[in-house]
Amino acid sequence: MNQTLLVEILTEELPPKALMKLADSFASTIESSLKQEDFLNDTSKTTIYATPRRLAVTITDVRDVSPDKTVRQKVLPVNVALDADGNPTAPLKKKLAALNIPDIDISKLEKAPDGKNESFFYTYTAAGLPLASALQKAVEKAAHDLPVPKMMTYQRPDGETVEFVRPVHEFIAMHGENVLPITLLGLSAGRITHGHRFLSDGDIGILAADYYAVTLETRGKVIPGFQSRKERIRAMLNEKAKGDKVLMPESLLDEVTALVEWPIVYECNFEDTFLEVPQECLILTMQTNQKYFALTDASGRLRSRFLIVSNMETNTPQRIISGNERVVRPRLSDARFFFEQDKKKKLEDRLPGLANVVYHNKLGTLAQRMARVRLLSVFIAEKLGYDKQLADRGAQLAKADLLTEMVGEFPELQGIMGTYYARHDGEPEEVALAAQEHYMPRFAGDVLPTTATGTVIALADKMETLVGIWGIGLQPTGDRDPFALRRHALGFLRILIEKKLPLSLREVLAETVSILSTNATMKDPTEGVIAFFMDRLRGLLRDRGYTPDEIEAVLSQNPDRFDNLIERLDAVRAFAEMPEAASLAAANKRITNILKKSDVNTGQVQPDVLVEDSEKKLFTDMTAVKPQADQKFAAGDYTGTLKTMAQLHDDVDAFFTNVMVMADDQKLRNNRIALLKQLHTMMNQVADISKLAS
Repeated sequence: MNQTLLVEILTEELPPKALMKLADSFASTIESSLKQEDFLNDTSKTTIYATPRRLAVTITDVRDVSPDKTVRQKVLPVNVALDADGNPTAPLKKKLAALNIPDIDISKLEKAPDGKNESFFYTYTAAGLPLASALQKAVEKAAHDLPVPKMMTYQRPDGETVEFVRPVHEFIAMHGENVLPITLLGLSAGRITHGHRFLSDGDIGILAADYYAVTLETRGKVIPGFQSRKERIRAMLNEKAKGDKVLMPESLLDEVTALVEWPIVYECNFEDTFLEVPQECLILTMQTNQKYFALTDASGRLRSRFLIVSNMETNTPQRIISGNERVVRPRLSDARFFFEQDKKKKLEDRLPGLANVVYHNKLGTLAQRMARVRLLSVFIAEKLGYDKQLADRGAQLAKADLLTEMVGEFPELQGIMGTYYARHDGEPEEVALAAQEHYMPRFAGDVLPTTATGTVIALADKMETLVGIWGIGLQPTGDRDPFALRRHALGFLRILIEKKLPLSLREVLAETVSILSTNATMKDPTEGVIAFFMDRLRGLLRDRGYTPDEIEAVLSQNPDRFDNLIERLDAVRAFAEMPEAASLAAANKRITNILKKSDVNTGQVQPDVLVEDSEKKLFTDMTAVKPQADQKFAAGDYTGTLKTMAQLHDDVDAFFTNVMVMADDQKLRNNRIALLKQLHTMMNQVADISKLAS
């Protein structure tokens, strides 16, 4: 009979940050184990449940007995099973006895090729296994394989010592209405669970596996589904916000969901005077230390009220509210104290302290590193025509806030606090903003720097990190990237591409290598870093929807600037959709191969040496088309450039149909190769369209 299976482990409070990993592992191991033993159907559906005190899973349409199976068992090679006279040997008799078929007629065994030899095979029908037998192994494996670094060892009331994430109190294993006869961690399976610690009393019996979730919710005041509980919290927070915006990072929402079984949201307040402190500090301390949800108004300004998610529903929540308000005040007072103390010392006065902070033992102190970033920032600013003095000052102060009390307490605020303190010190606004903008983008999809100074220092900071770390031999390997060089490279590329900066990658790289060259431990990482950038660039462009052929058409030309990269890619895509594209790409590929084999310096095309009508027409039309194509290319109209070149489609086809390029006459041959060289240059000034040829 096919029914729903339920397995639940009721425990002491589980680690909240690991709850969903534990639940996913527990459920998936049971599901895969039963699927492997053929207890599940195509219609079987697995539902994962996870609360602070339980891991559970239900699977619908589970068989009570697995189907009978036809088994083909190898017995022995024929030359081992039979002696020279064809009689059964002792090894064969022993093997047949082990298979529980000692008296079988040898003629009933199948003789079949087995590699280079022949072997005997025995085919039989194996009866299906009962569900309890397979589930016993599955739950033991699921409990053993949970992704925790170390299990807790505890002693059960009967004296048995067991290991699990947290002490276990109840264990349910039911198929439909029936309890399965299995054990786990010293407990026999039953149908009893417990609800909310304070809102539910006594044992709760689960009548059938299908009623598990609804029974817990109605009788136990527990919402067992993690996602259901999370979405209820989200809805309650938004409702309680009364039009304000709730700051609820998914990581915080997940952690709070893992802390409650019956969520209820209450509103709390703190004194308005705390709003004098930078709101990022207040928000972070509420989220990190207290798991509270801050509120902002429509313009993003922090409110002096906040929301808490409680595990206790009551008609008189005042004690809960006042208790949380009392707890948050010292945290906010600490933030205010750090802020006021930090303002007493200018960022500039903190700079000598960077000489006491080791950046890397092979790359010196943070002061030495920022001296390099200053030089590189000025170089980039000069190349881009930006203010060199602002770039120098911004780079000088960029890391000074690392030595402040606030950043020491909340490292996540580095850069943000630098901006506040720089403004307090009277620094130019671009210098102040650069303190936080030079870290941008900090992750995939993050915003880019908004100011010229922030942009310059962001580029310098990322390139100095890449070259320095790579140069001392600590480049990424496999999945390991402890210095986040992939993120730095992607950030550097995004800034160049999205801001359309006319900056040479190789020039910046060469300058960085030069600045670091005085370091005796450095090895020139230029080739490796360039290849690394190109790999990251290919991945970035794939993520933006460009095909490998489109990407290679542009990148195979080894571009050094990326300010017009997207326009080139879009032009290649537009060209590829034209009916002439396929044959022109194939012709371009053919031309490329011809030119590779011909290393003669052919010089310019000599019109008087053109003999065939097809080559004459191609040259005439090329001469007519070239000014149009050059004009569009100079204007940055790359799509127009390629479309102009498409006018030569018929001429190119006719040339390869009617003209022998490698003619016996050397003068004729060289002139035709010169013609193809000129055509090749014209066709590929936007991208190598031969990469589009299949």
